[in-house]
Amino acid sequence: MQIPFRFSAVIFDLDGTLVDTEPLYSEATQKVLDPYNAIFTNSFKKTIMGGDALAGATKTVKEFNLEMTPEEFLKRREIYLNELFPNAREINGAPEYLMSLKRTGIQSGLATSSSKKMCALKIGHRSWAKLLDPVVCGDDPELSRAKPAPDIFILCAEKMKVSPSKVIVFEDSKNGIKGAKDAGMRVIAIRNPFMLEDDLKEADLLINDFIELLKE
Repeated sequence: MQIPFRFSAVIFDLDGTLVDTEPLYSEATQKVLDPYNAIFTNSFKKTIMGGDALAGATKTVKEFNLEMTPEEFLKRREIYLNELFPNAREINGAPEYLMSLKRTGIQSGLATSSSKKMCALKIGHRSWAKLLDPVVCGDDPELSRAKPAPDIFILCAEKMKVSPSKVIVFEDSKNGIKGAKDAGMRVIAIRNPFMLEDDLKEADLLINDFIELLKE
């Protein structure tokens, strides 16, 4: 598939875009909720996908009336995530697409709400991670607002020394799409089981995975 607009740089989201961690977040969250007989539904999950971890935890604790602080929720969930993340499945065609961008001289950066520590757990051991430069994480001290604010995308573009109008962002969440669009960038959304087509409607293009873009 030929992308129908010009670009000189690409910014990738991480979770659900390059690696399929969304089911792992669900699994770990459900394990924290099990003692409370609560169910982490997809309908609730999509309200926090792509956003700041602490904000999502705060909303989760309130939604399920958990007897813990948001910080404690994150600590408990992290125990399970540490075991799950290193084996997260790569999104189909992601490594090959990154290599194709490298061959054509197009910059590739990463803008993820994940902390630097979590990002390293997910992709630090993968050979293609070195193709992503810069890597901007949710706990970057230069950030004041998380997705859906456009800050992380603007910062990433600044580090790449490229105009937002020349950037394509790959995202899989409503929060991420809004942030990228508000940054003045084009967005290609990757479909996933947790989002309805309507949730991704603001994207400029929808794809199932990167295999589509590798086909002539």
